[in-house]
Formats: sequence, structure tokens, C-alpha cells
Amino acid sequence: MSKAGGDEGGGGSSSETAQQPEAKTSAGKALGKLSATTIGPSWTKVSCPCCVSERVEPLVLVKLGEKVRPETKRWLVRLIGAPQKDGGAALLAHPGEDASGDLIVVSAPRCTLLKATEELGLCKTYRNKDMEAFSYNDRDHFKDSDNMEVFLTLAERQYIVRYELDGMRAQKDLRIPGLSDSYILHHRSNIWRKLVSAGVIVDTFPLHNPTKLKDLSKAWYSGNQLAQPLDSVNGYFGTPVAFYFSFLDFYTWSLLPPAILGLSITYFSGEVQKEIGEPGVEDDSAPAVTGHMIQAIFSMLWSTVFMELWKRRSATLSYRWGTLTLADRFAEPRPGFHGNIGVNPVTGRMEPLFPDWQRDLRMALVSVPVVGLFLGLVVLGMLCFYWGEAQVQQLHKDWDSLLSQTLLYIPSVLHIVYTNMLGNVYRMVAQSLTEYENHREESAFENHLTAKVLVFTFFNNFAVLFHIAFFKQNVPLLRKRLASLLIVSQLVNQVTEVVIPYLVDRFISAPNRAESEDDPQEDKYRNQSTLPVFPGLFSEYIELLVQFGYLSLFSCVYPLTAVLLLINNVTEIRTDAYKICKLFRKPFYAPVANMGVWQIAFEVLSFVSVVSNCWLLLLSPRLQQLCQEGGMSGTNILLSAVLVEHGLILVKVVLAVVIPDEPDWIRKKRERIEYTSMRALREQKLHQES
Repeated sequence: MSKAGGDEGGGGSSSETAQQPEAKTSAGKALGKLSATTIGPSWTKVSCPCCVSERVEPLVLVKLGEKVRPETKRWLVRLIGAPQKDGGAALLAHPGEDASGDLIVVSAPRCTLLKATEELGLCKTYRNKDMEAFSYNDRDHFKDSDNMEVFLTLAERQYIVRYELDGMRAQKDLRIPGLSDSYILHHRSNIWRKLVSAGVIVDTFPLHNPTKLKDLSKAWYSGNQLAQPLDSVNGYFGTPVAFYFSFLDFYTWSLLPPAILGLSITYFSGEVQKEIGEPGVEDDSAPAVTGHMIQAIFSMLWSTVFMELWKRRSATLSYRWGTLTLADRFAEPRPGFHGNIGVNPVTGRMEPLFPDWQRDLRMALVSVPVVGLFLGLVVLGMLCFYWGEAQVQQLHKDWDSLLSQTLLYIPSVLHIVYTNMLGNVYRMVAQSLTEYENHREESAFENHLTAKVLVFTFFNNFAVLFHIAFFKQNVPLLRKRLASLLIVSQLVNQVTEVVIPYLVDRFISAPNRAESEDDPQEDKYRNQSTLPVFPGLFSEYIELLVQFGYLSLFSCVYPLTAVLLLINNVTEIRTDAYKICKLFRKPFYAPVANMGVWQIAFEVLSFVSVVSNCWLLLLSPRLQQLCQEGGMSGTNILLSAVLVEHGLILVKVVLAVVIPDEPDWIRKKRERIEYTSMRALREQKLHQES
């Protein structure tokens, strides 16, 4: 589709040169002010008339190794612009102002973008203004399909460039120019992965658009507005980031009902303090139904309703952003996958193969023991916490002073710091373990990594609380521990996630990348490469999951849980927005239809909340007093709790059934999209047969 030019990608036939005079001029403008005495190289040319454009939009920057020779760079520029049938990416490449420099700027022509849109299964607005699964053969009937900057979001265009680069495969055995004979590209081997391992390519990242980023910043976190510009976030950063901030926004405002209830229970009655602070005190005038009970039952029902309403909102956003019916494709091997080259039995193509039994053996003999070791470290930390708790309790008993009362919180604070540090170390270890397991698909890699981290996170953050509640049955200690977690963890998270990165950027990184309007555009691109890589949304979701666990599992012993979380999350929205816009490099994100495995994790916690709150209800002194007055034995009390638990689980199931996962109009739209896609496929088959 596109032709490589001369050594710098700027040559080609005279007809191509005449065909794109504007493209050459705009390329110079796009890359900044070139030298007054030299015109410099230009973008690789396209042979497809519909892809000729007056303006070429720089999308992705490829940074080469310091020792890469000019002939290697020229070969790579030509390869990026070569047709896919020849092993290229069918993209547009520019070698920068210096043809022998270490940068390559990449863009994409219209046809490549449209074909990838169909491959990814994205939905776009049809001429009847409904969302339909995009079809390249029917492209002229889709709204704005002739204007890529309107038809596709910036995040989608940049991801498609990455998608095409990662998909380049050698069509025959060949040697990489400028490298030794040991670096051979074998037939069907992944070119981009090979170049990365050879040190030819050291970095690939999407470029910021300063104008769009400035407008997004003003609408997102610079003003006093409460609503988030989610469509703009989706357009600039992609659906995964937009879904995260949409969930954070929905979750934050959903905290209002439990926050109001918690304030009411705390303010209007002293029963909570009497119940969970002084369990030995009995008050015959106390009501049969206490705030402790109300908060427990409300938490169970709230978590279910919250998740069901979120799934409806998620389906609506997915339709609006064109990802409701993403195609389930047989995925290409992920970049880190390795193995012996062979014929894939599914695709019939030559690619690395790795036996499943070897992967299972690695998980059984390496991953499981290492995860078990870290779980043992969690238990060790818990034992140290109990030892420290006993020491300060004895100290307070001996001293009985303000200082000793303050020291009562020291074990909790130290244990929280320990668990946070252990969690950070474990996430790096889990990443290495999952890499070692050598999963073929990116989705399998992410699922196994997430599963490892979720198991550890649940154990690391909730083991102490469950042990205090279920085994020690010490509700005052549980309340103190939960209060310490809520306050200290949020402070630690804000400092590590925002304050430290801001200080590093402000006083160390920013002075080194100071720029002015007169600086060449290439220098501005190079400055973006000095920004740290965005760490991803993993830790953000973990933080929200732990929050959700504190609220749904244990808030009945500390009614102000939702209040503290609400205050934290109102600021979290703005700090997270500032962080991703200003402190890190722009990330690549593939389109997604929902939160994926994280949604399942929240639903599991919602289910576990029934068991936790039913047990905490049994610890209510008022309920125990009522059971004793009724002459119930311990066995009967336990059986009654089990019956109540099953009843509440049934209520949760009924609520989940009564509240559909998607609105009725979304269901009809989805079925319509599936029907039209199936009909189009049938017509395409009939056309091919005829």
C-alpha cells in the first residue's frame, strides 16, 4: 500500500513525488523547523490515491539504540512503509531531521487505519446514526470515514500503529543490514521483537498532542468542575483509562449513601461506641435493632446494587465508545513469548511454540512455591503485629499516660508500612514469575499476573482483619486496626503515587527538558522520551479493590469508613488525572469492552461481604444479649446465622437477576449489531462464491 523511497525514505518515483507535494511540505512542518540550508528527508510515500493527504499526523516515536548504523535505520524506515504482503507495516515513517539520528516518527495512512479498525472489531457510527461493526468493504457508508482524526480517536490511531508494528513478520530468511550475521530474521519470525532484542529499537511510545492535552487538562482537573470529561479521556488515552476513571467516578459518588448512613449512626446514637468499644456493658433500654446491624445489612445490599448498576453503566459506555462487540480474534504471540520455531496447528504458520506441560511445570514448581513464600511473609508480619500489640498494651497498662495511649497505634502503623512494602516487592516478583511462565497470548499473561496479585493482595490486606474478627473476636481491636488502615494507607498512597513523582519531575526531570516554542519539533519529541513510563492501572485498581473490601466487609464496626473513602476519592480523581497527564509518558492502550477481570474481583468481594457481615453481626453484644434472653444455645445461634447468611445470599442473587446487566435499549442495539455483522458476512461469502 505504501512504497519505500530512497535511503532516507524520501525517494521514490517521480509520479509519487508529484502526487504528494503537499505531504512533503507538511512533513517538514510536522517535524518542526528544519535547517534553512537543507530540505531534509520526508515521509515514506503511499501509492493508494485515497491515502494521499495534505497533512501527516505524527503518532508514534521509535527510539533507536545509540550504536545503530545509518544503513540499519534506512532499512527499518523502508520496512515500516512497505506493504504487509512484503513483511512491512504499511505505515508512514519519517527518519527525522537527521537521517542518521536515533529517532523515527511513525504515522498511518487511511487504508491501514480502516483495515485495522475492522480487524479489531470496533463499532463506528453508520449513515443512519446507529453504531455498527465497521466493515472495510462498506467504509463509504460510515460517518466521517474520510477523516481519520474524526473517525478514530487519537488513542485508537496510535494503538493501531503499535498493532501493525508488532504484527510485522519476515516473509523469508534475511539478514538485518548493519548487524552481524548472528542477527538473522527467520521466516515468519516477529521482526519488531527481534529488533528490540538486538538493541536496534530501545523504545516505542505514542506522542502527546500538546493542544489536545492542554484542553483535556483544563476540562479535567484544572477547574472546579465535578463531572469528568470521560469522552475526551477515552479519545486521548483510550478505553481502559476511560473505564477506570468512569468506575472511580461512579464508585466515589456511590459512597454518598453509606457515608450519610455512617455519619447518622455515629452522630445520632452512641450505641456503636458502646457496642464495639465496651462489649461488657449491657443496656436493657437499648433498641433491638442497632446501628451495628443496620450498617452490616446495608453494606451487603449496597455492594450488590452498586455492582449491578455499574455493569449497566459500563455497557452504555462500551456502546458509546464503539467497543460493545469487540472481535474475539486468535491472538498473535505476545512480544515476550519465546520457544522453538514450528508450525502452529491453528494458523498453519511458522512461529515460536512452547508446550503447555512445560508451562504447567513452571507454575507448579516455581510460581506456586514463591507465592506461598510471600504468603508466609504476610503471616510473619501478622505475628509480629500481635507481638507488638501485646507489648504496647502492657506498656499502656503500666504507664497509663497520653504518650502510652499514642503508642497503641504504633504496631498498626508499622504493620501497614510493612504490608505496603511487601506488596510493592511482590508485584515485581509476580511480574517476573509470569514472564517465566511464558504465556503465548497477552490476555493469558495479564490474567495470570492479575490472579497472582489478587490472591496476595486479599491475603496481605485482609488476613489480619479476618483473624481479629473471626478468631480473636476482638471488635475494638478490629475497629482501631481499620481506622489506622484507612488513614495511613491513604496518606502513603497519595505520597508515593503523586507527591514523590511530582517532586522528582519538578526538581530533577523538568529542568532537563525545558523547551521553548522556537525549539525544533524533534527536540520536543525527544523531551517526551525522558518522561518515566506510565506504570499502568494495576496499582490503581488494587487500591480501589482494597477500599471496596474495607467498606463492604468491615464497615459495620467503623461506620465512618465510607466518609473517609469519599474524601480520599474526591481528591484521588484529580490527582490521578494530573499524574497521567503531566508526570508520565503517554501509554499505549488497546480498546476494551469493560474492566475485565477487575469487575469479577469486585463481584467476588461483594459475595464475601455476606459471610463477613453475618459473622460480625454475631459479635454484636446487643444481638448476643437478645439470643441469651431467648434461651438460644451457641449451636442454635450459629445455625441461625447460617440461615440468615443463605437468605441474604438469595437476596443478592435476586437483586442481580432483577437488575439486568445492560439496559434494554443496549441489548437491542447489541443484537442489531450482531445481526447486521452476520448478514454482511453471509453476503460477502455469496459474493466470493459467485
